[in-house]
Amino acid sequence: MRALWPIHPAILTTGGLAPALRTLARRSAVPVELDAGVSGRLPAAIEAAVYFVVSEALTNAAKHASASLVSVDVAAHNGSVKVEIDDDGVGVGGADPARGSGLIGLRDRVEALGGSIDISSPAGGGTALRVEIPIVERVA
Repeated sequence: MRALWPIHPAILTTGGLAPALRTLARRSAVPVELDAGVSGRLPAAIEAAVYFVVSEALTNAAKHASASLVSVDVAAHNGSVKVEIDDDGVGVGGADPARGSGLIGLRDRVEALGGSIDISSPAGGGTALRVEIPIVERVA
């Protein structure tokens, strides 16, 4: 059986989601305003999904959007984790999982956990991602 998360960063395993997101923000090619409102640990699959959503969004902002700033807000409350990512890009827009991209994998990961992802990427403007994942332990 193929692993769902073939590459799992050590900081995520040892430190949890907030330290892993801070590391992503520090390493980002685009400046990041991060609000990691998650205390304690979440189920490993949820932490990994959120980590990879943020990682892909930061990569896309640097690679495609000509963004000068990315805002990342992660909060866990009321039985779900919510992720809001906005970049101020002026790129071509049009980020769309239906056209084939890393966004397809993100949608698959989020939906496999019972969550939802909404992507808005108008031409000439920034991209916004909204993700919500219920906090539920899954048994394999």
